[in-house]
Amino acid sequence: MHISEIKTRLKELGSPEDALFLQRFFKTAPGQYGHGDIFIGVRVPNTRRLLREYRGLTADDVMPLLRSPVHEERLFALLALVRSFETGDEATRERVYRLYLDHTEWINNWDLVDISAPHIVGAFLEGRSSEPLYRLARSESLWERRIAILATFYFIRRGRFDDTLALARLLLGDREDLMHKAVGWMLREVGKRDQAVAEEFLKEQCRIMPRTMLRYAIEKFTPELRQQYLRGFREG
Repeated sequence: MHISEIKTRLKELGSPEDALFLQRFFKTAPGQYGHGDIFIGVRVPNTRRLLREYRGLTADDVMPLLRSPVHEERLFALLALVRSFETGDEATRERVYRLYLDHTEWINNWDLVDISAPHIVGAFLEGRSSEPLYRLARSESLWERRIAILATFYFIRRGRFDDTLALARLLLGDREDLMHKAVGWMLREVGKRDQAVAEEFLKEQCRIMPRTMLRYAIEKFTPELRQQYLRGFREG
């Protein structure tokens, strides 16, 4: 339903210059995290505007787009899945959640994870067991690990931090810079809502956590407090 038309519309919205910029920005060269990803140069606001023209799309309709080699087509599909989840009944929400986790190999760049994981995985698991997040966090896939920690953004916004902190502890030894940034970002979001909770975690872990993770986590602290953590926090 509409898939060929959507692909054509996205291509028309693309720009060769933007495609080259996005390929560099999202690290698509050999050996980089986005190696092989294909961009056609569509900016996200244009993708969102196009999606508004296709209000009848279901989760199943957009699966061919989610399995596309073109980044912007996968992004369109994920935005459609978020909308379907947020406007659907309980059966639809579960269907979207299951499809999402069945297709994580296609949710394979940080922007794709970040615009979808909190709104689908986090939202679905609110009030349910969070064990799926711990399975994802132990995955060999960078993107599944990022889905795990980003999903907790949904919990953070509702004042619940336990899973974020537990997953952050589990991911302290992750080797990927993108994970250091993601975990640090979520810790920063915890601190924006309850600095005491964030500091309790950081006082225990700041000496062993990756430097990038720590810098992200303390970004909103005062300059003096940031320096204390960067030196290795000492009370008293």
